[in-house]
Amino acid sequence: MAEIATIARPYAEALMKASRNGDAAALAGEIGALGRVAADARLRSFADNPKVTPEQVFELLASVAQTPAGGKLGDAAKNLLRTVIENGRIAALPEIASQFQALVDAQSGTSQATIESAFPLEGSQLADLKAVMERRFGRKLDTRVVVEPSLIGGVRVSVGDEVLDTSIRARLEQMKAALSA
Repeated sequence: MAEIATIARPYAEALMKASRNGDAAALAGEIGALGRVAADARLRSFADNPKVTPEQVFELLASVAQTPAGGKLGDAAKNLLRTVIENGRIAALPEIASQFQALVDAQSGTSQATIESAFPLEGSQLADLKAVMERRFGRKLDTRVVVEPSLIGGVRVSVGDEVLDTSIRARLEQMKAALSA
């Protein structure tokens, strides 16, 4: 994985420099969409086919990738896509998207957070939880909620490599470990 990360870093940094005048957050959404599409094994198989031209690969990726707002890709995302295809680096697109999102987060002072909950969270519940987690982690969080029924109750919050697990499942595991020790 280190090799892909090393390949992706210059692309992500160049995108960051190019987006200084524009909206980096919107570009991060577009690049994220490209990364999700490029992660598909069927697409990479299509792109690796010697009978397929680089222009056909570009057209397919550009037409399939949808921005978070549901629009088409902007010029910066299209330029990145052309460059990645020309250099045979489609497999690096998901990592480019990840590294670019990290750069955008660092610039804006936010972090990506995944909240796993046993049940769907309502608007006010999510807002309250987000406020508590922002105080706990000491930074602004951009949250994404995932419903995970196996937690039984409570939440598990992941911010980068930090995890705060207050789920009932985690408490049961702790009790099990304490009783069997």
